[in-house]
Amino acid sequence: MSFRPESGPAFRSGFVTLLGRPNTGKSTLLNTLLGAKVSIVSPRPQTTRTRLQGVLTRETAQIVFVDTPGTHKPMSRMNEQMMKAVRVSLEGVDLVLVVVDASRPLNQEDEMAVDLARDFSGPGFLLLNKIDLVEKPALLPLIDHFSKRHAFQEFIPVSALRKENCTLLERKIIECLPEGPPLFPPDTLTDQPTRFLAGEIIREKVLYHTRQEVPYATAVVVEKFEEPEAWSPPPGAKGREARPLVRIHATILVEQPGQKGIVIGAGGERLKKIGEAARRELEFLLDARVYLELFVKERRDWRQQAGVERLIDWRHS
Repeated sequence: MSFRPESGPAFRSGFVTLLGRPNTGKSTLLNTLLGAKVSIVSPRPQTTRTRLQGVLTRETAQIVFVDTPGTHKPMSRMNEQMMKAVRVSLEGVDLVLVVVDASRPLNQEDEMAVDLARDFSGPGFLLLNKIDLVEKPALLPLIDHFSKRHAFQEFIPVSALRKENCTLLERKIIECLPEGPPLFPPDTLTDQPTRFLAGEIIREKVLYHTRQEVPYATAVVVEKFEEPEAWSPPPGAKGREARPLVRIHATILVEQPGQKGIVIGAGGERLKKIGEAARRELEFLLDARVYLELFVKERRDWRQQAGVERLIDWRHS
């Protein structure tokens, strides 16, 4: 891919941070803009626990998106680490996108995101997400409210789920970025190590299959991630058997004995479903056969303990 054609616009590149309260659809929007899944999603609040980068490369631009945990009032050591990640995500970036769920009433967490954008010295966009769930006239009071709170450069209604106005958003972002060379190689999609992403995919399936009281108290630790150093398919192998085998052993941490039983389920059925769903997605992600072994352990009050950052952010491992 040619990054700087002899004629035409100069190449632009920069970092763009996404801010917003939990469950505004930031991670869904990131995945939609990238055209690939780099951030797990679920209907549970606080699914994203640390900042992560997703890289979108075009012929004349490269956007490095920084996804962040939802803005909230910290109630545990883990939550404090999450909000620290939000603040760090504003350092040295070129643009901030504040994502608001247009289908829900505004609350204090929305205002916290706007306050962070106000403290940022650069430009900001206000994105009204989930417009597929509301009537268009309902957006006008929201735009009026946020225009009084901060001098956003753009107000853009979007639907991350239906990809509505996402092309417009991409164009507006590129226009706002400074001229400069690519920041990452063109084939870069995310800064997450594959081992960490595997753990996140497992956690996503735990969130999907368990009850409301479990997700906040759950973490996934990948104990073993073994890929073959050199591998070639056996003669005559086809389909799945023509792919290498990756062995993953992971531990699902919970805080209470009752939560352990919920994750495992009667006769181990729920844990089996979690494992099957995670394995299917991991095989697609890794383009390999995956042997996945899951364990469930109780670690009381792990969210309050020193070293919690190592459980939620690979940068501290």
